Amino acid sequence: MSGDGGTPGNSGYGRKAFKRSRSHFADRITADGRDGWPVEAGRYRLVVSRACPWASRALVSRRLLGLEDALSLAVADPVQDDRSWRFTLDPDGRDPVLGIRYLSEAYDRRERGYPGGVSVPAVVDVPSGRLVTNDYQQITLDLATEWASLHRPDAPDLYPHARRDEIDEVMAGVYEDVNNGVYRAGFATGQEEYEAACAGVFGRLEQLVPRLERQRYLVGDTITEADIRLFTTLVRFDAVYHGHFKCNRWKLTENPVLWGYVRDLFQTPGFGDTVDFDHIKRHYYQVHTGINPTAIVPMGPDLSGWLTPHHREELGGRPFGDGTPPGPVRADEEVPVRGRP
Repeated sequence: MSGDGGTPGNSGYGRKAFKRSRSHFADRITADGRDGWPVEAGRYRLVVSRACPWASRALVSRRLLGLEDALSLAVADPVQDDRSWRFTLDPDGRDPVLGIRYLSEAYDRRERGYPGGVSVPAVVDVPSGRLVTNDYQQITLDLATEWASLHRPDAPDLYPHARRDEIDEVMAGVYEDVNNGVYRAGFATGQEEYEAACAGVFGRLEQLVPRLERQRYLVGDTITEADIRLFTTLVRFDAVYHGHFKCNRWKLTENPVLWGYVRDLFQTPGFGDTVDFDHIKRHYYQVHTGINPTAIVPMGPDLSGWLTPHHREELGGRPFGDGTPPGPVRADEEVPVRGRP
């Protein structure tokens, strides 16, 4: 999620046609270090906002795979200013490991005058303080594959070889119409542009319903990268996309299949315990002043339903395949009570 807001700053959201920037920094951290960045425990720092769905993918993957000790975590303030993501949640407004106030400082150490703005997730090289990558599409795939030597014992296989073609196909449709589609609808500057994007969102969701009626997860009988990518949009749907982005043909709670599916994942260790609804709502409603000029944050929706029974286990499936659930959340990474159902 970019923090530059187009032009001018945060007030620019919704003032020009939406186009998602490609990740400018697409280096990969790999087992063989072919891009100059070898996988190494403790060397890198993952910078996220709990508000951002793209960064939330990395939060879920990191936790499911047990990479907490190998890849440290920096959490930015959900309400950025025009310099973008800032570390005002930390003492003295600085990330305690990188020593910087703004994520842009790590970007600047890598390259000056870069296009595309400052976005999360971002992985920073701790020794040099330089950004390594902001490639949100590739980061989680590499965590699942290239970082295998540092996974916890019995970590799930989130990108199984035998299923990759199907996973990639499902993710491509979800990305175009759902993950990115809600933004095209929310930041549309004209009626036709909005209606096309909104129709695409609900058309894709309705296509997924028959699949999820007969099986617990999107691909096969275990959780995969495809589920992570759909979850991070669905968990934000009623809280921000339904109202703020005008994706309001129906609420997620009004679709029994999708509501059951997302509650199942939310209640699975590694998913809901990374979600902060307070950060999500404050970011969207207070930062996107181009489409919400009052910056008023709505009181709802009621979050109590997230913990109600979903009965999806009746479809079978093995959430972690041959692996096991992650352990308890580390005390220093727990979501505050205000952000929980």
